[in-house]
Amino acid sequence: MQVSIRALLSGRVRPFARGQDSAISKAPLSGKVRITGSGIVGDEQADAVHHGGPDKALHHYPFEHYERWRGESAHADLRDAGTFGENISTLGLTEDDVCIGDRLRLGSALVEISQARKPCWKQGDRLDWTQLPALMVQEGRSGWYYRVIEEGEVEIDDALTLVDRPLPDWTVRRVFDLIVAGKNKNDLAAFRALAEMDVLFEGWRKIAAERLRD
Repeated sequence: MQVSIRALLSGRVRPFARGQDSAISKAPLSGKVRITGSGIVGDEQADAVHHGGPDKALHHYPFEHYERWRGESAHADLRDAGTFGENISTLGLTEDDVCIGDRLRLGSALVEISQARKPCWKQGDRLDWTQLPALMVQEGRSGWYYRVIEEGEVEIDDALTLVDRPLPDWTVRRVFDLIVAGKNKNDLAAFRALAEMDVLFEGWRKIAAERLRD
């Protein structure tokens, strides 16, 4: 599995909405981009509790989803990548194509998928579309996060290449549906597996464990 990087993006914290700051608006980068354990050098997060950190160093949002959202909204910010707070934009990969624990070569860096992205109100406010986060959950158009295993550099048109897939049964979409979308609530075996899945973000492992106690 290999696709080309169509955009690399970063953003600064700015006043946003509801009295809060945000760096959800990302701008495209050119040339070689340095990837460290914290993500793209220079990228910022206003909410350190829910964004950033080792398990959320990089956010990847499939550009395919933009066409879906443009079908219902003419917002100018849906013309190109960066609207959903993503650092990486590609064509050819969606939540059904990648798995938790996948390791991918990103330019010279090595990254690992740690979890799906949980949509929030900021994505709706960004596009003046309050129903959008619920649609993202319903349709599983979430994007996903990487942790950085090996630092390196990447630029537009470099390859994003799968190098290891230890959990082929656990697509990002399947885990998102279980943890966020509330689907398959009675699949205790699945929640047990997630609770014990070392490569899954710890916060989601705790959610899985709690579901077993419900």
